[in-house]
Amino acid sequence: MPLRGSVYIRDTRLGKLAVGQTIDGKVVAAAVRAEVRERVMRLAARGVVPGLAAILVGDDPASRVYVGNKGKACADVGIRSFGHRLPAAMPEGELVALVRRLGRDPEVHGILVQLPLPPPLRAAAVIEALTPEKDVDGLHPVSQGRLLAGQPGLRPCTPLGVLRLIDTTGIALVGARTVVVGRSVLVGKPVALLLLERHATVTLCHSRTADLAGEVARAEVVVAATGHAGLVRGEWIRPGAVVIDVGINRRAEGKLCGDVEFEPARERAGFITPVPGGVGPMTVAMLLANTVTAAEQAAAARAA
Repeated sequence: MPLRGSVYIRDTRLGKLAVGQTIDGKVVAAAVRAEVRERVMRLAARGVVPGLAAILVGDDPASRVYVGNKGKACADVGIRSFGHRLPAAMPEGELVALVRRLGRDPEVHGILVQLPLPPPLRAAAVIEALTPEKDVDGLHPVSQGRLLAGQPGLRPCTPLGVLRLIDTTGIALVGARTVVVGRSVLVGKPVALLLLERHATVTLCHSRTADLAGEVARAEVVVAATGHAGLVRGEWIRPGAVVIDVGINRRAEGKLCGDVEFEPARERAGFITPVPGGVGPMTVAMLLANTVTAAEQAAAARAA
């Protein structure tokens, strides 16, 4: 029997309590892509083909792979992909001009600037040149402000993916005690705000939080996003909790791992995401979803 006050989640198909179930991010991402494909078809019937412009500056191998994967994902769901591969020595003024020009292009509904940018290019200056309505990464100050104010707008992709993964567990977020470990602008802060939008009770922690173990132990939902391998110990996890591990770290032997001690945590968690194969696939899937959302909104604005 579960401990009193715990959040073991009942698997209604099997009629038993779910313990240590792994959330397959690839399966959930495939479902999102299928939804996106249907939305693209509906737009195409109205003469609108969503378009995503991806800007890659420099020759970073990992960034090349990421941008290439996003291009393939676009083709898979029917989104047009406009690639812009630029030299590392690209002057900042020319890069900003390109971003602004894409913002005026009616065939481009989403603009992605692959980060990090090679120095001395300033990411903040380039991001601020984005048109907020095409900011499919949700990084523009206007996008962040809309999220903080609870106003409609495009939300960051990885946090959206985190919420979608949580939803697959069936846990009710209203009033749920949630802990977000990590305070980055990319993940931690927006995840906390999205959880607040869902009426969860949110505690935002980080690597310097006093009694981090105690904060995690009280949480029904834990989202770890610090980039510190194994920071969240398995023994801290409350029995039956939902654990979403956003961290991607590479060990000395080359294997990838998350911010959570996976095996010990799985013995206590109700649901947990693996690394790799958990949150990672969701980021690209939600990027596609954001691009279609931007295209739908642009079409609605033209029809008004």
